[in-house]
Amino acid sequence: MADKKVPNLKAKYTADVAPALMQKFGYKSVMEIPRIDKIVVNCGCGEARDNAKVLDSVVRDLADITGQKPIITKAKKSVANFKLREGMPIGAKVTLRQDKMWEFMDRLFNVALPRVRDFRGINPNAFDGRGNYALGLKEQLIFPEIEYDKIDKIRGLDVVICTTAKTDEEAKELLTLLGAPFHNNNG
Repeated sequence: MADKKVPNLKAKYTADVAPALMQKFGYKSVMEIPRIDKIVVNCGCGEARDNAKVLDSVVRDLADITGQKPIITKAKKSVANFKLREGMPIGAKVTLRQDKMWEFMDRLFNVALPRVRDFRGINPNAFDGRGNYALGLKEQLIFPEIEYDKIDKIRGLDVVICTTAKTDEEAKELLTLLGAPFHNNNG
């Protein structure tokens, strides 16, 4: 079998980013160098409780964006105020790993995010304290895989980039070197 093509961002990580991180933070072992563990793309839709067909379009959109079939998430608790019962389907999520994860991150940073209206960069303070980065997108239309005519409603997505970094500083440096378009705080 012919050897697979290595995703661009993964090749960049191996060649440039990992050695730069090793030098900056002075790790003793290459296993200490932070890397991207997984990316979780999540889309919640509360209106799925009234209309089951809504969930089909959410699943289709997520599958188009990520190239992987999403799993349907269900409510963990019943909430009377929201007319929600435990076990009701309320959204969908995809967990990307390996090559699909690198390809998605490349498209997110270089194609999708620059298509956001009035885009100045992503928030550099959205780390969770353990080196993971959460990003909220207001509409799924910024991805070129989504055709404007085929969507029923504009929905937001949550993208969580999980890293093996121990601190937010290390994770931020990792994402910056990979090309994450952070905006300046002073600007």
